[in-house]
Amino acid sequence: MRRLLALVVAGLLLSSCGTQSAATAVRSWLQNSNFTTNAEQLRRDAHQAALALRNSATSAKDLHTVCAVLSVDTLAANAALPTPDAQLSTDLAAAYNALGGAANVCYQAGASTTQRTRALDLLVTGVGGLAASGLRASVVAKG
Repeated sequence: MRRLLALVVAGLLLSSCGTQSAATAVRSWLQNSNFTTNAEQLRRDAHQAALALRNSATSAKDLHTVCAVLSVDTLAANAALPTPDAQLSTDLAAAYNALGGAANVCYQAGASTTQRTRALDLLVTGVGGLAASGLRASVVAKG
């Protein structure tokens, strides 16, 4: 009986080696992925794209530039996925997909009011998802 108990205790001790809490894992991911910096940059990119899309005088060439920047920055942020938290990964993926979609629609919008409106809607969805993901990351990181 003592041997069995010793084996169970040893197994439990070994199984806990190398594990870390969800809070610790997310804090580490936040730091290593530069999440805060990337999220701020994406918000600035989305703001610039929204300004360009709302201005009917913005040329297709200017839209290409602004929206290509958003696309590149979205792809860079997306490369840091997955996170240690499955729900955070899902939420961020949805936000990045919306921002990437906005960048693509924006890039092709030209003078089309319909496409510009669609891109703006995707920007709102993406930035909202990014904000919600930031809140989730903060909550999980605090434990």
